[in-house]
Amino acid sequence: MKKFIIGVAMLLSAAIFTAKAQDLTIPQPSTQQTIIQNFGLGQVTLTYSRPNVKGRKIFGYMEPYGKVWRTGANWATTIKFSDDVTIEGKPVAAGEYALFSIPGQKEWVFILNKTVKQWGAYTYKESDDVIRFTVPVKTTPAITESLTMDFADAGITDCFLQLNWEHVHTGLHLKIDVDTKIMANIDRAMQGAKKPYYFAAIYYYNNNKDLQKALDWMQTYDKAQPNSDNIKYWIARIQLKMGDKKAAIATATEGVNLATKDKDEEYTRLNKEVLAEAQK
Repeated sequence: MKKFIIGVAMLLSAAIFTAKAQDLTIPQPSTQQTIIQNFGLGQVTLTYSRPNVKGRKIFGYMEPYGKVWRTGANWATTIKFSDDVTIEGKPVAAGEYALFSIPGQKEWVFILNKTVKQWGAYTYKESDDVIRFTVPVKTTPAITESLTMDFADAGITDCFLQLNWEHVHTGLHLKIDVDTKIMANIDRAMQGAKKPYYFAAIYYYNNNKDLQKALDWMQTYDKAQPNSDNIKYWIARIQLKMGDKKAAIATATEGVNLATKDKDEEYTRLNKEVLAEAQK
C-alpha cells in the first residue's frame, strides 16, 4: 500500500510539472512578423516567421534546391488579398493562401496553396495548389541575416513582394486594377447630394482622364470656397496640363497671394512651382 501511495504521488507530481511546463512561454528562435500593405482600395497581409542564417549555408544545403519550402520557419507563410489581384501577370482571386516556394539556383517557384494552416511543409499537398509562379533569382554580395520579406516600390496599383535571405534576392510582382472601381465610385457619388468635386478632379488629373471635366469640377468647387489657396493650386495645375499657360499663370498668382496672406508655406511654394512652370 505504501509503495502504491508513493507511486500515485510521483505520477501526480509528474502531471503537475508537465502542466506547469506547458504554461511556460518562451520566444521562438524565428520571430514572427505580419505586414499589412495598403494596395488599391484594399490590403495585402503577409505573415511569416524569420529564421536567421547563424553562419550556416542555407540554399542548396539546409534548404535544398528543388524541394518545397514553407518560405520561412514554423507555420507556413500566409498571404491574404482583400481584392482580386494579378501576380506575375496571372489573376489571383481575393482570399488567404499559404505561400510555399521551391528554391533554385537560377529560378524560384512560388506557390499559392489553399490549405492555410500548415506547420512547415510536412503535410503540403500539390493537389491543394491554386497557382504557381516561376521567377528569376539574384545573388547579392551582402548577406541578409534574417529572412526578410516586404513590399518594395509600393504604389497604388503596383508593388513588388521581395524576399531576401542569405545572398538571395527574389520575389513577386503584384498588380491590381482599381481604376474601374474608382471611376464607378465617382460616377455614383456624382449622382448624390454631396458631389466630391475636389477629389474626383484630382483623380482625373493624376490619371490622365478628361481634363476639361476635371477643370469644370474644380472650378465649381472653387465657387463655394473662392479664397482657398489649395483649390487655386489645382485649378492652375489642371490648366497648365491642358496647355493654357496664360490661365495657369493668373490662377497660380491668385494662389500665391492667398497662401502668402494666410501664411501657408506649403501652398505658397506649390503655387509658385506652377507659376514657374507656366512662365517657361
